[in-house]
Amino acid sequence: QVQFVESGGGLVQPGGSLRLSCEASLSIFNIYPMGWYRQAPGKQREQVASITTGGTTNYADSVKGRFTISRDNAKNTVDLQMNSLKPEDTAEYYCNVDSISRSGGIIVAWGKGTLVTVSS
Repeated sequence: QVQFVESGGGLVQPGGSLRLSCEASLSIFNIYPMGWYRQAPGKQREQVASITTGGTTNYADSVKGRFTISRDNAKNTVDLQMNSLKPEDTAEYYCNVDSISRSGGIIVAWGKGTLVTVSS
């Protein structure tokens, strides 16, 4: 069974940076595009960034220019570098296969996530 383990969250002041990391238990990274998602309290989970196996990236407008997604297929990891953080970035962050793959029926269980809190 595939499992995702997210790490790197924490409390940061507005304007600060964090780097999230996700490790998968199996080598699905070599097959599917991967995505970072977030879910703020009272809101639906949304994908904020994705990356194909070849390294093509895509970002939600709300994070474009501030977040950078990267992957290491040999290590089965996908990272999210978050800069210029805003209070509205506060959320639980998760990784999984990207939303297009999930819509196509590739359903993988969510990990526990990592909490990012942006506050002064």
